[in-house]
Amino acid sequence: MAMDFSYKETWLHKINPSLKLLIMVLLFIHLLMIHNTNILINYMIGMLALYLFFTGHPWKRLLVISIPFLLIFLTSSTSMIFFGKGEITWAKWGLVHITEESFFRGLHLGFRGISFAILGIVFALTTRPVYLFYSLMQQFKLKPKYAYSFMAAIRLIPLMIEEMQTLHYALQVRGVQGERGVNGFYRKIKSYSIPLLSQSIRRAYRIAVAMEAKRFSNHGNRTYFYRLGFSKFDVIFLCYLLVIIPLSYVTATHFPYFSITDVRFGS
Repeated sequence: MAMDFSYKETWLHKINPSLKLLIMVLLFIHLLMIHNTNILINYMIGMLALYLFFTGHPWKRLLVISIPFLLIFLTSSTSMIFFGKGEITWAKWGLVHITEESFFRGLHLGFRGISFAILGIVFALTTRPVYLFYSLMQQFKLKPKYAYSFMAAIRLIPLMIEEMQTLHYALQVRGVQGERGVNGFYRKIKSYSIPLLSQSIRRAYRIAVAMEAKRFSNHGNRTYFYRLGFSKFDVIFLCYLLVIIPLSYVTATHFPYFSITDVRFGS
């Protein structure tokens, strides 16, 4: 049975993919330069609004997607809180040493990781890979042979999943799935890896020959089925960021969550 991954298209889906990618990279770099926990929390809230209300996916699916990143937040922050260094001790039990500095460093590390995750998920949920590579060819002048190679690789993923499922059923009929122990596990790995690898090599060779026959190595001008450009939705996205980012700084200054603001990781 096919999985239902339907969603409602929003204005985030209509942003130029190349511009969205460039902005996301700049936001990642900007996040690395933020050492104020209050600013980081406001920043995260602004990005979280995009994730919850404008990705067009059901709330239940968004909650399921966010579970691994919440676990990452807990593990990364608690490891820094329990085993970080600091001068003002709050609690100490054996190897566990919680200090004021380690507590805020842990929170800062966790919120930064969540912000990275939210930006990445928003980009992944609102950007079609085909449109992205078409946009990279048209706006960033990426060579077609590279762009179409990436698109072909992405389209191979569902084919490989379907092939693996077919192989699983075939092995189950032959009784291979019933074996246990180290020898059984080794035989299962061998039974899956060799057929999938051989099929991938054959399929990659056929794709390479087809791309060469269609003159993808030619450096001349090409025509495109999808013509992508800039629109008002790009302006809306830029305006949203131009409001959220300064507002994060202003709100953190006048209405801080924590008294300790500047958190730096180093000796």
